[in-house]
Amino acid sequence: MSKQISVVVPLLNESESLPELAKWIDKVMHTHNFTYELIMIDDGSTDNSWEIIEELRSGNSNIRGVKFRRNYGKSAALHVGFSAAIGEVVITMDADLQDSPEEIPELRRMIVEDGYDLVSGWKKERFDSFIKNRTSKVYNWAARKMSGIQLNDFNCGLKAYRLDVVKNVEVYGEMHRYIPIMAKIAGFKHIGEKVVQHQARQFGETKFGIARFIRGPLDLLSIHFVGKFSKRPMHFFGGWGLFFLFAGFLILSYLTVDKLFFEAYGMTERPLFFFGILTLIIGMQMFLAGFVSELVSRNAPNRNNYKIEKELN
Repeated sequence: MSKQISVVVPLLNESESLPELAKWIDKVMHTHNFTYELIMIDDGSTDNSWEIIEELRSGNSNIRGVKFRRNYGKSAALHVGFSAAIGEVVITMDADLQDSPEEIPELRRMIVEDGYDLVSGWKKERFDSFIKNRTSKVYNWAARKMSGIQLNDFNCGLKAYRLDVVKNVEVYGEMHRYIPIMAKIAGFKHIGEKVVQHQARQFGETKFGIARFIRGPLDLLSIHFVGKFSKRPMHFFGGWGLFFLFAGFLILSYLTVDKLFFEAYGMTERPLFFFGILTLIIGMQMFLAGFVSELVSRNAPNRNNYKIEKELN
């Protein structure tokens, strides 16, 4: 049976906050007479989070739970939650009580009435550490420039989606930071933003780690490349390959003319000679990489898997 709202909550070692979160969500839903389901994804917790979920489920049939055997990451949890969701509007939020369920009605309204495909929360006033705040601003600036999506907080866990969006976006690796970009690539371009309340963490410890400094930029570059060139890798590798081949050809042609007509000596001892050889090698490697990528792409089983929004027969 379809629900009005699916709330997807990925979690890792958040046993202390789960009872209050479930109670808070249930209160908001009943206040506004929403039919809902709460899907809690236990991402390999080592505390008693799963036991808490089982206990909550016994007292509330709207609660569903999934437990991973080990920690796979937030993207994997969201992927499973999106696959299981049946609500007309899907809300994602963190389990640490830093996201307020009181934001859900307005987020839903923006999807249902204003016609947004996706609405991202913006924690304009944050209670995070100075390093996390500064890092977040840099990543958000880079994501805006690369994607053209004018959001201030790409990584905010509190977001709302039309059901069709989560069924057509595959979240993998650590791409949960850039779901709005993935949605745009999939053809969902009506993306909005809402300022939301950010609350200080009450229980547990932050999952922010030094690895995000490396993974964040790499994920952004990866999703930009895959979104733009996954169907035509030769356009990227082949284009740069031809550029380097042409540059190497010009350099070596210049040295050859200099040797033949101006009697230059020691051509092979000049740094420019080795630079010309290097550019030829790089160009050939990139061109061959594009050729092989094109063969792989054209033989992939999903090479003609295009998302169709509407069809008339």
